Order: sequence, then C-alpha cells, then structure tokens
Amino acid sequence: MDMKRFRRPQQPTFPVRRGEPAPGAANERKLGAGIPRLGLLLVACLMLLPLLVVVVVSGARRRTYPEPIIGSGGAGEGSELDGRVRNGSEDGFSTTSKIQRDRLLGGLLSAGFDEESCLSRYQSVLYRKDTGRLPSAYLVEKLREHEALQRKCGPNTVYYKKALKQLKSGQGIETADCNYLVWISYNGLGNRILTGASAFLYALLTNRVLLIDRGADMANLFCEPFPGTSWLLPLDFPVDQFRGFNISTPTSYGNMVKNKLLNNNAGHSTVESLPAYIYLHLDHDYGDYDKLFFCEDDQKVLEKIPWLILHSDNYFVPALFLIPSYEDELHRLFPEKDTVFHHLGRYLYHPTNRIWGLITRYYQSYLAKADERLGIQIRVFDSGTDQHVFDQILTCSFNKKLLPFISPQENIAPITNVRSKAVLMTSLSSGYYEKLRNMYWEHPTANGEIISVYQPSSEAYQQTEKQTHNMKAWAEMYLLSLTDELVTSAWSTFGYVAQGLGGLKPWIMFKPANKTMPDPPCQQVISMEPCFHAPPFYDCKAKRGADTGALVPHVKHCEDVSWGLKLVDQKE
Repeated sequence: MDMKRFRRPQQPTFPVRRGEPAPGAANERKLGAGIPRLGLLLVACLMLLPLLVVVVVSGARRRTYPEPIIGSGGAGEGSELDGRVRNGSEDGFSTTSKIQRDRLLGGLLSAGFDEESCLSRYQSVLYRKDTGRLPSAYLVEKLREHEALQRKCGPNTVYYKKALKQLKSGQGIETADCNYLVWISYNGLGNRILTGASAFLYALLTNRVLLIDRGADMANLFCEPFPGTSWLLPLDFPVDQFRGFNISTPTSYGNMVKNKLLNNNAGHSTVESLPAYIYLHLDHDYGDYDKLFFCEDDQKVLEKIPWLILHSDNYFVPALFLIPSYEDELHRLFPEKDTVFHHLGRYLYHPTNRIWGLITRYYQSYLAKADERLGIQIRVFDSGTDQHVFDQILTCSFNKKLLPFISPQENIAPITNVRSKAVLMTSLSSGYYEKLRNMYWEHPTANGEIISVYQPSSEAYQQTEKQTHNMKAWAEMYLLSLTDELVTSAWSTFGYVAQGLGGLKPWIMFKPANKTMPDPPCQQVISMEPCFHAPPFYDCKAKRGADTGALVPHVKHCEDVSWGLKLVDQKE
C-alpha cells in the first residue's frame, strides 16, 4: 500500500471578470507579436515552472495519514469513512466538518494538540469501527471546561504553588482556589486504566484537578490527555510516603471517622477541624468506614478538603451513580449509562508513539486483510495450558457461531470468494494459541472459511512492574478493542478495558471450578461497561445493609461476578 501519496498539483486558475482579458493576456499579445506560436508556448511553460515547483514542495510538506486498513468485516471497505478517504481528501480529514468530528470522536477530543507528539490520538478513527455511540453535548462541554481547569491549576502554575504551600501547612482553609485529586499508580495495568477513569469521573463531578502518580511507566504508556498542561504529579510532591498508604494508614478517611478524629456530619465539620489532605482507601480490601466514601453526607465533608489522595484497584464508577447529589449531573453527562468507560477511556488513554507503532504494525501485518476479526482474551490463574479451558474456548466459539467447525474430510478443490477470519488471541501462555492454530492448519473448516490465528506475545506470568511487559499488555488490549467480535475471561480487567474501548459486548467465559468446563461455557454481556468487583453493600439513606444492585434500575449485578456492580442502559 502506498502510504505517502500526495495530492496532484493543479494548474492555478484565476477569476476572470466578464468583458476583461485574462491576467497576462496583454503581455501574451505583446510577446506574440514577433514570436511563432510554438515559441510562445515554450516561453509560457518556462514562466510557470517556478510556480509548479512551489506547489509540489508545499504539497509534500503537508501532514499525511495512512488510508484506513480495516477489512470489509468492519467499518472499512464500503463504509462511509472508507469512501471519504479513498474518494475524497488523501489525508482523510480535511474535506468536511463531519470528518473533523470523526477524528475528534464526536467532539470527545480536543483539537489543541501537536499531532506528531501523539499519533494515536487522531489516527485511531482509521482503525476502529464506528459504534455510533456519540458523547453527549454536555459531556463535551464539561470536558472543555475541565481542560481549562487543568491548565489553570496544574503543575507549575501560581495556583498549584499556592495549594502546595497550604498542603505543607497541614491546615484547611475557608476557600481554595483549586482543589486536587491525586491518584496513586497501583496494581496491574488493566486495574490502573479502570481506576484512573473512575478517578477522572470523580474529579469531573467534584471540580477537582486530577494529578496521577507516574509510577514506573505511566508516562511511557499514555499520552497527556489535557492540552497545554500535564496530568503527571510532579516528582517533588511533598507527601512522599503516599505510595506506602494502606488500610491501616491513620490519615485515611475511614480510620479518621472510625477513631472520631473527623466528624462525618457536614453540618458539624468546620474548616478549622479539617486537615489539608485526606487519604481515600478504596482498594479491594477496604473496610466499612472506608466505604462511607459513597455516601452523600460524607461527600459533603470531603468537598471541603483541598487535597484528596486516592488508592484503589477498582472500577468504582457504578457506586458514584448511587449518590443522589450526583444523579442529575451523571444523567446529563451520560444519557446512555453503558457508555461511561467507552467515552472516558477513549478520552484519557492514547498509546504513546512507540506503542502505537507496535499496534499499527501488528494490525497491518496480520489483521487488516481479513474479512472479519475475532478477539479471544484468556486469563487463567493457573500456570500451563488446561484442556478444560481450551474446550471451553471451543464450545463457546462454536455455539455462538464465532468460529466454524472443522471438517473430517479434506477439500483441496479451489474455492473462489472464500471468506477469511483472523483470530487474535491474548494469553500469558502460548499453549491455547498453538492448539487453535494447529487445529485450523491441520483440518479444513466445514464452511470453507479460512481461519488464521495469531498471538502477539506470551509472557508466561504477569510482571506488573516491568515496563516492556506493560507496553505489550497495553498494545494487546488496544488490538483486542479493534476486533469485530470478542470473547473474554471472567474477572479480567484486561478484557474489560478492551471491550470498553472498542464499544463491544463480548461473550464472557465463566470461571471454571474444579478444573471443569462451566455449563454454559459463556454468556454475552448486557453492557460493555466494566464490573466493580468490590462494591459497598450499604444503603446510606437507611443506614443499613442493602443490595446495592437493586437500588436504581441502571446499576445491576455483573454476569461474571455475582456480587459485583455494573452500569447498564435502561433500554437493554
């Protein structure tokens, strides 16, 4: 494929008023008085040559983009996007305002970035099919407002320095120019991506600046999401021990309420009695007092504290929808309740150029030419390759017509117009990939379909703190999100990220028990939203235990974690 085509320079034209000679006509007559016509044409060509050189050079300097490399199974050949790029502008983005909206994901993204610094931000539209799930106009408006807040109060600004001084003093103040939420980088990459999105939504709801702990690799994995500023917490942040915060930390909100060092009644909490910062422990092991974070009265106390430091490995968004004071705002932001991570994930998380290269090279090499792409994400908690897991993959894929059966008879007759399907598998083990690949290599399919099986990496075990491991993991999550159909594993945040970014409702394989394949082996989820694995079971208004999956119609229990919570669209 020619990736560097440029527009053909066109002969410049000039507007001509009726009854007037064209520019240069008088000079042509003057020159032609004693020169043959052939000589006249030669002179004219020599005069136009410098102009043509300028047009060609300026055209070559224009930013160009590759054509979509999406096969006919997705939003590629024959689609509106494909037609625009192939038949319209060569860069695919400059012909109409609709194309501009496409590359900005319906207004989700800001146009105020240097494109070369993060190629994935505006090129992702060329690879992922359109789900038709556009962000609300209100969400777009709030994102632009939040970007302005991040620029006003972000690192190295006057307001940030003022807030730091107040943090070091340890005392609360009557009014703060800027309030902050500091997110601690923790746990595996899938958990970090989901928790980061949760933290951002909370910052959006409470008008706080979001600053993230860069950890070992956050800056190398993701581009900056906010134009004109950084979301990375400066290295000289004064609370340098925050990475060691845990459930026992005395300054946690839960412990301060439990030990009566903090009054969680907003009417009795004065500024003088409040600290400059509070630690929020929302990890999977959090206690009952920590879970008061999700109560409205406690939120009224927390809103008075300038600095909140958050430690979590949960996608806690569903519980925010249970807080009455946020209900109207969340409804305006997300009229379609099952699109929260789909929109926030695509807004926040853009692969850096190095990782974008891994993604695009792999896609073009193995997935682009297939008529259809199937993603299979396998997460098992035992080492090795288990036969019952492989049987579960096959049974689910066959029953749901995601993969064709193999034929007992060889058919070597040439077949024309045969369909092809690329299967992208991700797993820490290579055993499942090898079994599936060999099965379709050694046997023809019953329907004549050509099946190709690929697996980018097999790392053997999760290596949370290893940068190259996380780079591959992020690339594979993203590649899975570019498929047309998806099979995922229960409890896996890796799969949640892929389905949310891609706007997919995957077939989720239930967790096996006693090395036995579950029956049924899988079920299609009712919502592309991730699952909150450790929700509170408490009715804040009634002040008693309650099934939080039955309080509002758009928060239900998850398919794979029966006690977990997830957002669903009420129309589903």
